[in-house]
Parts: sequence; structure tokens; C-alpha cells
Amino acid sequence: MYKMDAIRCKEWRLFPGLSMLSNKLGYIVFLFAHIPLFFIVYRQLTHSTNIVYFIRGCNIFMMAHLGLHIFFLPHKNNLFKAWISWAIIAGAGFCGFIALLL
Repeated sequence: MYKMDAIRCKEWRLFPGLSMLSNKLGYIVFLFAHIPLFFIVYRQLTHSTNIVYFIRGCNIFMMAHLGLHIFFLPHKNNLFKAWISWAIIAGAGFCGFIALLL
């Protein structure tokens, strides 16, 4: 769900290198770069011998992801201003934090 919002907000324009691409090319690169990530997540969730480490890594990633969005908040190309965007971003980071505590 978040990635659909990331595409809507043209998240690639926040990354050095990708920000120099046209919107059409940036969209294509950003979209296709995520296909292997979805495969890796699926593979880890369905075939991992030690799922605990993978889940812990995902929790840490969600917290770091929230931190990056806060860091890039003043960026001129940041379109993540809607409450729904922040509900997804902050919610994932908060859930990751809570999961690590438990």
C-alpha cells in the first residue's frame, strides 16, 4: 500500500541520482527496482529457516524509514504531506518499534 503512495508522491525525486531523471523514467526505474524486493520479502516469509531475524530486520527498517522521511521532510520535492501518507509511514515505524520491544 505504501509503495502506491510513494509512486503518487514521486518518491524517486528525493533520491540523489534518481532526482535527475525525468518523471517518466524515474517512475519506471523506481517501479522496476522494487520488483526484486517484493520477491525477496515473499521468499523470506515463505521459505526462511529463521523468520525471527527477517522480521526483526523489517522492524528496524520501518523505524529507519520513518527517520528518513522525517529527515527529508523539508526537501523541496517531498510530496508526502497528506495525513494518509504520514499515517502509513509513522504507523509502520511505530509498529516496528513496538514489535522490537515485545
